[in-house]
Amino acid sequence: MKLNNFSRLVLFAFLIMCIAPSCVKEGPMGLQGETGAAGKDGKDGKDANQTCKMCHAAGEVDLISTQFQLSKHKYGLAAFEEAGNTGCTPCHAQEAFKDVVARNVSSGFTKGSNGRFTLDYATTADKAYGEIGCSTCHSALHTTYGTSDLVFTTVKPVPMVMWGGKKIIDLKADGGKSNLCVKCHQPRPQTNLQTGDSQDYAAIAANPTGIAYDANANTATTNIVRPSYRMHIHYGAVGGVYAGMGGVEFSGTLPYTNSAHTTVASCTDCHMGAVVGRAGGHTFAAKGNLTTCNAAGCHTTAVTSASTTLWATPRAEIKKLLDDLAAKLTVGGVEILNRNANTNETLGGVNLWAGLTTKNYDGYLNVYDVTLNNPTLGSALYVNTTGPFQNPSPGSTWTAEQKAFNLTLPKLSLTNAQYGAIINFQLCLRDYSLGIHNYAYTKALLTNSIAKL
Repeated sequence: MKLNNFSRLVLFAFLIMCIAPSCVKEGPMGLQGETGAAGKDGKDGKDANQTCKMCHAAGEVDLISTQFQLSKHKYGLAAFEEAGNTGCTPCHAQEAFKDVVARNVSSGFTKGSNGRFTLDYATTADKAYGEIGCSTCHSALHTTYGTSDLVFTTVKPVPMVMWGGKKIIDLKADGGKSNLCVKCHQPRPQTNLQTGDSQDYAAIAANPTGIAYDANANTATTNIVRPSYRMHIHYGAVGGVYAGMGGVEFSGTLPYTNSAHTTVASCTDCHMGAVVGRAGGHTFAAKGNLTTCNAAGCHTTAVTSASTTLWATPRAEIKKLLDDLAAKLTVGGVEILNRNANTNETLGGVNLWAGLTTKNYDGYLNVYDVTLNNPTLGSALYVNTTGPFQNPSPGSTWTAEQKAFNLTLPKLSLTNAQYGAIINFQLCLRDYSLGIHNYAYTKALLTNSIAKL
C-alpha cells in the first residue's frame, strides 16, 4: 500500500516522539536564584519533661520493677483469690484500695433496719479487683507528668476498722508516709455477737472476770462472741502494735507506753533501705537487713543480729512472754491456741509465724473444724489431735458423722480475760517482729494479760 505525503508526515512525527526520549540528554542545571527573605521566627517549644527520667531511666524503673518482683505485694495470690469480694479487696486489690481512699469510705459500723450493725469499710462490686502494682501507692502516675505524679495515694490519718473508727492511727514521721502502709496493715474488727457492732475492747479490759462466751448457753442473748478456729484479728497486726493501740489494755504493773520508733521512725526507714539480698528497696522486706536501722540515723551503735540490747535480748524476752501467755490459755489442761509447724500448703498452709514461739503457735484457736482443724488430718499438722474443742457452730455441709464427733469434744467457754488475752497474743505474734516495732507496748500487753489470767 502506498502512503500519500500527508500520511508519511504523520508517521515520521510519531517515530520521532518514540525515539526522542532515549536520545536526548538533559542539559546542565541553571544558576540558583537569589535567596528569599528570612521567615518569621517560630515560638520556642517547651523543654522536655525531666520528671519522666525520675523513673524512666536506666537503673530506675527497671531496678524498681525487679525489686518489686521480690515483694509479696507482687507475688502474693490474695489479689486473685479475693477478686470480687467487696469486703476483702480494699486491702488486697488495687482498684478497690484506690476506691475506698477516693471515696473516703468510713471505718465505722452502720445500724440497719433489722437493728444489727454492718461494717461500712468496703468497695463496690465493679471495683473489687486488680493486682497490687505501682499505682496502688502512687495513684497519680502518668496524669500531670510532673512531680505530683509521685505523691502517695494517701498519707491521711487512718481510722482503725478494728475499733469501728473510734481510734485513729496518725504516724507523723517522714511526712506521714507510714499511714499509707497501715491503711491496710491494721487489725480487722471482731464483731459483737449480740449487735453486729465492733467489740467494745475497753469494756472487755475493764471487766476481766465477765463472761465473753458461755458454752452451756450458746445464744446471742448474753454472749458477745462465739469461738471458732478463725476467731482472730486477721493478719495486719503490725499497724496497731506499731502505733501503740489496738490491744485489749488490761490494767497491770506496766503502763501502755510506746518505743521511740512510733514517733521518730517510719515504715520506709526500715523497709525501704539499701537492698541487701531479698530485703530493702521496693521489696519492702526488712528481714535479715538491719543496715536500714543504722542508715536512718537513729542508732549510733550499729544494729546487727548479734546485738544484745537492741535485738537479741528484747526478742528473746517477747518470745518468752508469748510462750508464757500461751501456757496460761488452757481449759482443763487442753490448750486453747493451735500449733502448726507445717509448711506444706496442701495440709493447711504455711505458718508465717513458725519459730516465733517455742511450740509454733499460729494464733488460731484449737476449735474443731472439718476443713481447717480436723484431727483426722494427723499429727504432722496439728499436735493436739486428741483434744480440740467443740465447735459451737457446726457447718451446714458437715456430715452426720462429723457432727457426732464434734459433740464428743470438750466445750470451750471464755472469760473476758481469756478472750482479751487471745486477741493480745494474736496481735503480738502476728506483729512478726517480736517486739522490735514497739517493744514497750508489746511487753505491756503480754505482761498484763498474763497477770489477768
